[in-house]
Order: sequence, then C-alpha cells, then structure tokens
Amino acid sequence: MSDPTVVHSTFVLTRIYSKPPAKVFAAFSDPGKKRRWYADNRSNETVSYELDFRPGGAEHARFRMGPTTPFPGTEIVNDGYHLDIVTDRRIVAAHTMAMAGRRFSAALTTFEFRESGGGTELVFIHQGVFFEGADGPKMREEGWRKLLDNLGSALAD
Repeated sequence: MSDPTVVHSTFVLTRIYSKPPAKVFAAFSDPGKKRRWYADNRSNETVSYELDFRPGGAEHARFRMGPTTPFPGTEIVNDGYHLDIVTDRRIVAAHTMAMAGRRFSAALTTFEFRESGGGTELVFIHQGVFFEGADGPKMREEGWRKLLDNLGSALAD
C-alpha cells in the first residue's frame, strides 16, 4: 500500500474595488449576493447553495460539472465554516472540497477588507492542503482569480 500524499500551498491575491469596504463585505455576507458571484457560473450547475454568515456558521455549495468541463455531470461539494468575522474588516473560514464523494482538499481562507482611496483593497490568503490526485495549487489559485474577477463584475452592476 502506498503512503498517502499531500501537497501544501499558500497564495495571496489582492484586488482593488471601487466600492467601499461595507459594500464589498456585503457581497460576502448576503447569501443572494454571494451566490451570484461565487456559486452561479456558466460552466457548472448550482444544485444547492446555503450560507449562515456568522462565526460558527456554515456555507454549503453543491455543483454539477457542466458539459464543457473535464468531468461532465460529476458532483462537487464545498463545505465551509466561518471561524472569525469582523464586520467590514475580516472573514476567516475553513473549507473542504469533495468530488464524486471523495474529499480532495482542505483550506483556511482569510479575506481582509482595507479602505483604499474611497474603495477597497481586498487581500485574500489561501492556505491549502491537496490530497492524492487533487487539482493542486495552480488550479485552485486560477479558480480564485476568476472568482475575485466575478466579484468585481458583481460589484460593478
């Protein structure tokens, strides 16, 4: 039997949004707003999305991969738990992801909201561990880059 393998990774992404911290924070704290930029997209079907935004509260997203993805029809589940929330300043959460019922990663994520010239500097830190055969750090970072771009588009509307 081979030994289980893990890959550890940390990356930091920074974005500047023209909206003040309270507006950017609201895009994380309001379930409808967060679902819009985080869960709903063109390549996957959102099966369910739930957000209990408070320390100790959970976030649950279930997706079915679309026909243009590498694994059409496969289910992805993302479960998160909010560890720390400071309104308009910080969100810290722990997450796991599973594909077809097999957990493939766990992460600690931190979002810092900093006032910047009338807008917001968002600093996102992702500390992850990827299990055997997982998508790995490069794909996760690419995914979060797209999500933060989606957030920017949602804030512009």
